[in-house]
Amino acid sequence: MAAQTADTLPKMPYVRLGNSGLKVSRLILGCASYGTKSDVAWRIEEAEALTHLKESITNLYPCEEILGKFVQTVPRESVVIMTKGNNRKHIFDNVKAALKRLQTDYIDVLQLHRFDYETPIEETMRALHDVVQAGYVRYIGMSSCWAWQFHAMQIYALNNGLTPFVNCQNFYNLLYREEEREMMPLLKYLGAGSTPWSPMAKGHLTRPLSRTYETVRSTSDLYHDEAITNEEWEKEINRRVEKLSIRRGLSMAQVALAWVLHKDCVCAPIVGITKLERFDEIVKTLEVKLDDDEIKFLEEPYHARHSVGFI
Repeated sequence: MAAQTADTLPKMPYVRLGNSGLKVSRLILGCASYGTKSDVAWRIEEAEALTHLKESITNLYPCEEILGKFVQTVPRESVVIMTKGNNRKHIFDNVKAALKRLQTDYIDVLQLHRFDYETPIEETMRALHDVVQAGYVRYIGMSSCWAWQFHAMQIYALNNGLTPFVNCQNFYNLLYREEEREMMPLLKYLGAGSTPWSPMAKGHLTRPLSRTYETVRSTSDLYHDEAITNEEWEKEINRRVEKLSIRRGLSMAQVALAWVLHKDCVCAPIVGITKLERFDEIVKTLEVKLDDDEIKFLEEPYHARHSVGFI
């Protein structure tokens, strides 16, 4: 498919991140696919890189460097940069290193990668507050965790005059809706936004079951097997996404993403794009509206399942 010009693509809407004053694009570009093949498992060329898997997933150094080069070509205020870190020492070290890689003076949103069981909540929240006060970071957020963990951290910050979270980057898609039970209502109650990762279920909702095949990422991604159980109800959802895509003249990816965008609990899903034609397709999803019957058709087969993306 030929790339569209800016004039033919829908205008990107902007939304507030939770109750904060920060506005972000309705679609957030995930940069995990950008870098070298020694970054993360699905790009590994050398066995040695496997020993750095955990760190690589948390701190994607090369992709930050690539993003930093891009940031130099546009007005800094026109870009919202979101990155991650963990525990007090690593928060300060990671932020300073990230600023250098990104070639910028500040990070718009610093998110904790996961809940740190070894560091007291008070220490973590004060460290996050300190990097905000120091001017390194504008806002803070959290990634996949239990609802009680987000609640405990947010309430501690609010009760002690510290910087609160503005968002949670959680795993949410048609094949994983457990976030609807506690996390989504909690985020709404606390005024934080949801910026879901993997809205297309790691690619499983982008192609028919007949075209499912093993990829390097599917055999090396830590959360791939957890995210997809291949139970019959999951296969039925895939078939329904395919049926609706044919009926509406859309791609399966557009249907899956349109469902996520339909949810009022979602501020902006994170999408990974490596081909220009995919960018056109994803942006045009902003014009796709699903009616109530279509939403019900897609959701009907869902079954409760184990939690994914955190421990």
